Amino acid sequence: MKIRHLRWWLCGLLFAATALSFLDRQVLSVIAPVVTEEFEMTNQEYSYVTTAFLVSYAVMFFLAGRIMDLVGTRLGMALSVGLWTVASALHAVAQGAYQLAFFRFLLGAGEGGCFPGVTKAATEWFPQRERALAIGIAIGGASLGAVAAPPLTVWLVGQFGWREAFLVTGALGAAWVTLWWVFYHAPVASPFVTDSERKHVEAHAEGETAMPARDSQPVAPPPSLASLLTRKDVWGLAIMRFLFDPVFYFYMFWIPKYLSEERGLSLEAIGRLTWIPFFALGVSNVIGGWASDRLIAAGMPPSKARKLVMAAAALLTVSSAAAAFAGSAAMAVAIMSVLMFAHGFWITNYVTVISESFPKNAVATVMGLAGMVGAIGGMLGNTAIGLVVDRFSFLPVWIASGCLYPLALLVLLATVGGAKPSEI
Repeated sequence: MKIRHLRWWLCGLLFAATALSFLDRQVLSVIAPVVTEEFEMTNQEYSYVTTAFLVSYAVMFFLAGRIMDLVGTRLGMALSVGLWTVASALHAVAQGAYQLAFFRFLLGAGEGGCFPGVTKAATEWFPQRERALAIGIAIGGASLGAVAAPPLTVWLVGQFGWREAFLVTGALGAAWVTLWWVFYHAPVASPFVTDSERKHVEAHAEGETAMPARDSQPVAPPPSLASLLTRKDVWGLAIMRFLFDPVFYFYMFWIPKYLSEERGLSLEAIGRLTWIPFFALGVSNVIGGWASDRLIAAGMPPSKARKLVMAAAALLTVSSAAAAFAGSAAMAVAIMSVLMFAHGFWITNYVTVISESFPKNAVATVMGLAGMVGAIGGMLGNTAIGLVVDRFSFLPVWIASGCLYPLALLVLLATVGGAKPSEI
């Protein structure tokens, strides 16, 4: 059976994968006020639980990226999503903070492979002129998961209890793995792709490396890690994530607790509001990819187009600090939405820069390395947030969140040039 426009259907599967990854990690954030009260946890103890996720996520982001480049996208993504699906379901049997932290650790180990795998798959199936849009759609699923998490989780908790919410997400993950294993193959090996689409996919931009010949492994081994670590742009991309990932993890893990503790909102009110910033993120993921692709179509060099969009996004994130001074919870959420809208433009083009700067058999490795460094930054930032909030307030955290993207922009401009993959 041949499927017309198969690459876009596969992009839909990638969209679903990132949606599930954020749905699974957001469930605990939404019900944090309920779970921390039941387990009698302080803010500091809650930070340890979320940090357990980040510890394994940091390590596996890199290891899974390397594994993806060695074993192939199909098997690598199936293993990644399968592991985090089991881990998510196990949350339903947690009996205390320590067990909860262990299950979060397993969840992070599985989810570490998601974005390296998604980036690699988009690089395999989309030529350069379509890639930023495809990546924007694929990683835009993360915002859908984050948008769906608050109302879905609140509804499930109201109908059944907080433990059942984790069982539902586990069932969704199992369904995804089944669809992925059936339909995803490398372009030259896929039984579902039409001849015309295969030729379109293989019409690479000059300097791009060959497509994988089989689902199981690339044609050529990936560049050595030592050779990648000698590159200034690799370190620059990693440092950038160290700076901006803590802001994103703050929004992901702490906003429900902020709205509960400092704005006095109920769980139901939190469910009505916290999806809005992530909806803004989903919209901007797609627009951000489209915008830089359009600049390239108009004649701008790819590297310059991606950086221009990222620069505009970084300047917009400064507004995040104003959330601390908003006169109402709704106004605070509106300001948060501005940062998340900017993040969508930023992250889509950041990922695209990686996909266009390295050979296809190194993309997941570089993405994984940068993600690992970002998760370490998130882990340190997350622990610091618990300390600062318990001893002071959320104010210093909001101020810091408005400064870090501009710093990351300076690193981008100083370290990342316009090298072609063939130059590596």
